Amino acid sequence: MTHYIVKKMKGVALLATLLIIITQTGCNSNSDIEPVTRDNYFLDTTCSVSVYQIDGGLDEDKANAAITKAYDRCRELDKLLSNKTDSSDVTKVNRSGGAWVMVGKDAATVIKEGLRYGKLSGGAFDITIGRVTDLWDFHADKPKLPDEAKLQEALRHVNYRNVEVDGNRIRLLDPEAKIDLGGIAKGYVGDEMRKVLKKEGVTSAVINLGGNIVTVGTKPDGSKYTIGIEKPFSDRQEIIGRTHIGEGTVVTSGIYERQFEYKGKRYHHILSPKTGYPVDTDLEAVSLVTVKNSSMDTDAMSTICLMKGTKAAKKFIDSQKGIEAAFYGKDNKTSTTEGMDFEAE
Repeated sequence: MTHYIVKKMKGVALLATLLIIITQTGCNSNSDIEPVTRDNYFLDTTCSVSVYQIDGGLDEDKANAAITKAYDRCRELDKLLSNKTDSSDVTKVNRSGGAWVMVGKDAATVIKEGLRYGKLSGGAFDITIGRVTDLWDFHADKPKLPDEAKLQEALRHVNYRNVEVDGNRIRLLDPEAKIDLGGIAKGYVGDEMRKVLKKEGVTSAVINLGGNIVTVGTKPDGSKYTIGIEKPFSDRQEIIGRTHIGEGTVVTSGIYERQFEYKGKRYHHILSPKTGYPVDTDLEAVSLVTVKNSSMDTDAMSTICLMKGTKAAKKFIDSQKGIEAAFYGKDNKTSTTEGMDFEAE
């Protein structure tokens, strides 16, 4: 059996952080193949790409060449979509003073989808929360709360409706607003890396972007991959259960991956666009599984679920097509949507 244990590193400027997922692949005699695997560090997390089959076999040179191209695409998107990189398309929009900015296809796609999920969530998911997220430092040696006056001023400029899109042109109707594509961009990166691998002839692979699992095909013997989901706060020592998937995506979001304690109270990174403070629901983590939707869609929906809490999140997921969920509550109990393939530990 091959195990992939991916540590979730420090919080990302580009993306909302996600719960660690342990990927377990291959147990059957026909699938006991050691993949060509390479780890790398992108998106502020440890990434792993494992190729099991390419062009009907497993040629190490071909597999490595495909993995290199997938990581090249990851690097490119990391630079384009980050709001912390001076040369990125997102930064150009944020610094435009409200003028129209021509961006590339990638940034335009993710921004458009981010706005769509803003509308779908009733504003709970808002890509213009950048000025708020800038005020929180979840990695400081001595963490503290944001200045209240600055936080309230930043909240005045959070409104996804103030982003105007015309093809590949983007404009901020509020020049003081700031876009942050956390919670959606990592999913897009995973989707694009899968496209690269498939273009290179890969028919069986697992991409692990520190919480976003994107798969290509099935295991070489035709069976599904098994994905184990870690129990929150277990320091990667326990899992709450497993799910199985062929080609698709599994995204897990949790409130504890970026968090700190201040004066006896714990603060996490899932911030409310209304209050500027961490959302307070009954959920610690949510795992979404789909074979139909993109990882980008699943990424955004996992964040929305954490913001809504179990009851509203279930209703939200039930209203979507081709996606299932497992919810892990603060009461240490797991509940699932009706169609979720989930084996409790």
